[in-house]
Amino acid sequence: MFPITKKSGSTLAAWLRDLDPAALERVLAARPDAASAPEPRSAGELADRLQRPASVALALPRLVLPHLQVAEALAALAPASRDSLGSLLDADDGERARALEAALEGLADRALVWPDGDGLLHMVAPLRQAWDTPLGLDAPLARLLAGTNSDELGRMVAALRIKPSGHTKQKRLAALIDHHGDPERVAALVAKAPAAARKLLERHASRAPERSGFILFGAPPPDSGPGERWALERGLLVRERHRYGPARMPAEVALALRGPGWRAPFTPVPPVPRSVSVSASRIGQEAAAASMAFATHAASVLRVCATAPPARLKAGGIGARELSRIGKAAQCEEIVVRLALETASAAGLLARDGDRVAATDAYDSWAEEEPADQIVALLRAWWTLPMTPGGSRDENGKALPALVGAPPCEGCVQARQGLLTAVSQLPPGEGAADPAELGPLIRWNRPLVDELPQDETPFATLIREAELLGALALGALSPLGAALLAGDVQALAEAGRQLLPASSATARFGSDLTAVVAGTPSTALGTLLDSVADREAGGAASVWRFSPGSVRRALDAGLTPEVLTADLTAVAVEPLPQPLAYLLHDAARGHGRVRVASAACVIHGEEPALLAELAAHRKLTPLGLRQVAPTVLIGRASPDKTLAALRSAGYAPVSEKPDGSVRIERAQRPRAASPVPSPRLPAGRSRPRRTEADTPDARSAVDLSALAARLLAASQGVPEPDPGHRPPDAGDTEKTIAGHARNLSSTDVRQLAHAVDGGAAITIEYVAASGATTVRTLSRLDLDPPYLHAWCHLRNDERAFTLSRIHGVMPA
Repeated sequence: MFPITKKSGSTLAAWLRDLDPAALERVLAARPDAASAPEPRSAGELADRLQRPASVALALPRLVLPHLQVAEALAALAPASRDSLGSLLDADDGERARALEAALEGLADRALVWPDGDGLLHMVAPLRQAWDTPLGLDAPLARLLAGTNSDELGRMVAALRIKPSGHTKQKRLAALIDHHGDPERVAALVAKAPAAARKLLERHASRAPERSGFILFGAPPPDSGPGERWALERGLLVRERHRYGPARMPAEVALALRGPGWRAPFTPVPPVPRSVSVSASRIGQEAAAASMAFATHAASVLRVCATAPPARLKAGGIGARELSRIGKAAQCEEIVVRLALETASAAGLLARDGDRVAATDAYDSWAEEEPADQIVALLRAWWTLPMTPGGSRDENGKALPALVGAPPCEGCVQARQGLLTAVSQLPPGEGAADPAELGPLIRWNRPLVDELPQDETPFATLIREAELLGALALGALSPLGAALLAGDVQALAEAGRQLLPASSATARFGSDLTAVVAGTPSTALGTLLDSVADREAGGAASVWRFSPGSVRRALDAGLTPEVLTADLTAVAVEPLPQPLAYLLHDAARGHGRVRVASAACVIHGEEPALLAELAAHRKLTPLGLRQVAPTVLIGRASPDKTLAALRSAGYAPVSEKPDGSVRIERAQRPRAASPVPSPRLPAGRSRPRRTEADTPDARSAVDLSALAARLLAASQGVPEPDPGHRPPDAGDTEKTIAGHARNLSSTDVRQLAHAVDGGAAITIEYVAASGATTVRTLSRLDLDPPYLHAWCHLRNDERAFTLSRIHGVMPA
């Protein structure tokens, strides 16, 4: 888990101050969390935000493979010169050198890597910490020997027979670093080493270093063998001062022993899958057919959920049995059901309702829309969905429920974006010959994406989802997919209207008792045919079949054969065939010959006169009593209400169990459902009122160009505040928080104060009294020093947080 924040250094701030406005604007655009409200007031504050580990963690998944490879190589050397980095990556000249420059520019545009005045490349500390052993190398010599005293360094330089320019610790360490930084001298030294030492060093250089952790209990390891002692005496291996853990090899030594021909991996050119020529018209036709079929299936799935809401498992989510029921009723496969449920839930069309999942009011509006608008709503939900809906099996092959509410998966979002990005890089007019070959290209575009364990080929489920939705067609990007990738909502809606025709309001009825609807049926047509026939197929064309049972179902719903005939005739392209008309009237002829009455309770006794008296009693009229036999009454009210009314009227009834025995009544202890509590307001404080201008839709986007100009202007001749210093113009909330939250920088204090005053959500890094560190998203904040009362989304409850235990703040 990434911590949220750490104190920043000054090198990045100095580099930011020297940027031109266009370059600074690119940084702000690539790292939007750093520019979020409240806007940074100086380059120093911006640097503080850019170096938060959680902020760096947001930027990492969007890097392409060569960017990550350059960053890993620099993490092994940093700080390093451009030449040494190019030599390590075999990118000294030609196309590879230009690719290295492009990668460094990309990292600089994200403020992850920057050069200093001496030409050395630096990187933000959280990025260096992303690799335990970059390139399989340990830390550089200077870091490993930081705790070594001057006498120990003196013995090492003496064993190497080198003469430092002085006898201080710094001079001896510099001489040792200079010696080990020369690969030829290190190789020559090891070539003359005893055989045991040479084999040990070669083994260390060829594998990643061991990390055994700090040993708190037990005896130290036994004394090193002669080969290891020889290497330790010369600084080729370094052991912890108290001899805990394995000996460690400095990065410079490992690189020298790997030989002059060893190079770090660098893949500047993406893999090229086999492609075939496809025309734009064919892509459009395939995408239209797929998206139309999915819109029809999704409408069927949601109609089933609206009619008979699926039950939730006790552990959460919709289980395999309910998924199978929905799929059978909607006539579609499981991946379509899962995709429809997850996207509909993200779009607000489905919601949890007690122990079931039911349709919302938004579903009724969605169901009345045209297919193009329906598919666009689901596509937009899929594009940002923090999971892969088609994932149905875990690592052990166990079935996973749908709508289980799993933790957000950023890697799943990046895999989706990586897929469409990869396909967009294919030559114009060509598509992937085999979509399975897109996997390596997705990995090149998004190396840190998550894959599903159920996929036999990489990203098979994700590619299938894109094809079902019509974002991918014939191995190429469809107009829908191109609009999604561009983030253009208007273009997405336009593409949907161009690809998907309007819904069909007519059907063709056959003498074989079928109804066929070309395209997507309108909501009214689909509801009518579902009420009187059974759906057999869906997709580009939907088919229903009439049967005595299906017609009887419509009659049971209160429809008459005359109304059914009139409704079906109104939507028929041609006159209704005679077999269908006969079926409607034959089913109606035998309908209702036996009648079944509903009753909330039954009253019976041995005295017909008493029962007749009850049926005629004026005070008992609200019970709706009706005499169906001399000694039997039925009523509309529940048994409890009937008992209470009879007793109030002066009678003495008793209650029966279903088996006819007398039910013993015991006092009930009703319990009300616990509502979600609102955060407690401290005395004298009122919750800030949010005006219309405060809503997300009303707030204008940050003007990055103007912000960049303000930051650069603020840096001209004005000393920047220390990140831990509270400026004199801080507001009351900011001053209050700063007085209690001693572990927060002024940047974090500002963001927390802004969230409290503006009613915004915030993410914090919190250290509990037990010492455990958690990252929590909070909303509905109320400041009550030394506490912060808020709704905790992790615990789904109101909690109080001690300000002094908050160690970091990030925008939610």
